[in-house]
Amino acid sequence: MGRFVIRQYETGMKFDLLAVNRETIASSDFYNSKASCLKGIASVAKNAPLAVIEDQTIKEYKKEINPKFEIFKDEGGEFRFNLKAKNGQTIISSEGYKAKASCKNGIESVRKNSVGAEIVEVKEK
Repeated sequence: MGRFVIRQYETGMKFDLLAVNRETIASSDFYNSKASCLKGIASVAKNAPLAVIEDQTIKEYKKEINPKFEIFKDEGGEFRFNLKAKNGQTIISSEGYKAKASCKNGIESVRKNSVGAEIVEVKEK
């Protein structure tokens, strides 16, 4: 089972989704409150299983309706994905992957590990 880990920073709160092996799959942006952060986590769990994939690395790709995973290439040439909610806001973003297949595996890992994942708040020292 996956795990959402919430951390408090000077600039706000954010969460990471971790796989069973405790590797980070994807991370959120910053939230102003714990309540907003928890809503973001709930949005990932709700939207990830339903989200289709929009592969923006393909010429003339088909624009999909939200919720969706967007696969794209960053400036360094690595593949990344964002999960967008129904309202079009990005909920989580991935790390960079050298291969598109690995990026797609990351998406499947989000789908698998987000539903029913425990939520842990880490207190920084």
